[in-house]
Amino acid sequence: MEAKEKHTEEIKPTNKLRSFINRIPSKYIYIGGLIFLFIVPLLAGNYILHVLILSLIFAILTLSWNMVVGFAGIFSFGHHAFFGIGAYCSALLALHYNLSPWFGLVIGGFLASMIGVFIGLPVLRLRAAPYIAILTLGFAEITKLVSSNLVDITRGELGLSGIPAFSSIGPIAFNLANRINIYYLALIILVIAVYITVKIINGPRGLALKSIKESQDAAESLGVNLTKNKLYVFMISAFMAGVAGSLYAHYIQILTPSSILDVNIMIQILVITVLGGLGTIVGPIVGSFIIVIGLEYLRFMGDYRLMIYGIVIILVIMFMPQGIIKKVFPKANI
Repeated sequence: MEAKEKHTEEIKPTNKLRSFINRIPSKYIYIGGLIFLFIVPLLAGNYILHVLILSLIFAILTLSWNMVVGFAGIFSFGHHAFFGIGAYCSALLALHYNLSPWFGLVIGGFLASMIGVFIGLPVLRLRAAPYIAILTLGFAEITKLVSSNLVDITRGELGLSGIPAFSSIGPIAFNLANRINIYYLALIILVIAVYITVKIINGPRGLALKSIKESQDAAESLGVNLTKNKLYVFMISAFMAGVAGSLYAHYIQILTPSSILDVNIMIQILVITVLGGLGTIVGPIVGSFIIVIGLEYLRFMGDYRLMIYGIVIILVIMFMPQGIIKKVFPKANI
């Protein structure tokens, strides 16, 4: 009897904590997360800042993919191609035409978006997820092969080097000596990406996408234009991925097909999304920081890091199938 009462006392604080967490409004979670991300770089050194910047870039990229898969149910496995297209477009414009990276940031996103429309028109008419996955992955591999073989333009595996950083805005410089400014630039772009995602998902278009994800036949019977809605979200998603690629190119300042168009990038996006929470907005951000920081500290393992991916996926599916965010905030709309 005493053991039973003790067990009940131990459970009560846990239930109270969960109840308190569930009552936290979504807007306070967003504000709290933004304040945390704003303060963190002020306490970080140069190397930590580098890792945090990469985490933000991959958060933008993963958020864009999660919009397609998590909210619309479109199983695209070639999303890293748009990341690479945005990066190469912006880098080549800056190197060969002296175009400001600020313009390249937008142009890279638009080019990725237009190619997304071109690829999406035939692909998104398909309804079977395996066919969409195979075709989009094939598109990404073709993109990698083209960039590897266009040696006169991309220099192939020799890579593009000397890619200029973002030009200064008044006294604010964005070179490697001022990484904290690059961090805040990436944070601003992430906030914009989150805002766009929230507006789409919580608007009329979001209801259409959710219905498509649940049942395409049912959605179509209710008058939802499947191709139009899927193409719309695919285009927005590709634009965000292209912007992330451009940001990556002008930060790292070196590009090779293997580093930015390899299937490992897609695997990393997948792991980040599964870990953070598929179909959530905050999940890709949380997952990005965990995976990118973790991989940086596991560099000594080389290619064995792929084993870590597998182990993480297995553990998450076993113990947190909906991801960290849904585990911690089960009732919050984030």
